[in-house]
Amino acid sequence: MRSDYALYVVAIIFFILTGIVYVYQVEYREVWIITTAVLGLFFIGLGYTQRPKAVPKPAAMEAPPPATPTTSLQMAKEEKELAAPPQVGRELTEVKGIGVKRAEQLKALGILNVEDLAKASAKDLASKLKVSPKITEKWIKNAKKLVEKS
Repeated sequence: MRSDYALYVVAIIFFILTGIVYVYQVEYREVWIITTAVLGLFFIGLGYTQRPKAVPKPAAMEAPPPATPTTSLQMAKEEKELAAPPQVGRELTEVKGIGVKRAEQLKALGILNVEDLAKASAKDLASKLKVSPKITEKWIKNAKKLVEKS
């Protein structure tokens, strides 16, 4: 059971007690009514603070950004990218320790496949990606092993 529901139930019990005290003759009746009503309101507020938070909509569900007009220079660049020959060689994600996001970062630096990574400098790569040179050395070592196998 969710904790906010449990707190709401306690609040309802206090409100029922308030009604019972109001109906029957009880000593210090006004104090009982005020106390149980205040405690009921307190538990409602406490339950409200414990409710689950709203989940934001995923980015895919949001409206796409408005299209910007493209210039002839941008169109030529896009055509050039489309006309580029497909990359030859093994994927960067085959290297141990490189995932999809890191492969995209490496491709942005001009390292398109495992062969390019095997030829890269560990120190330069580490400074550009802002990671430890030890990590880039491991990537390059693993890339060289993959190149030797093929």
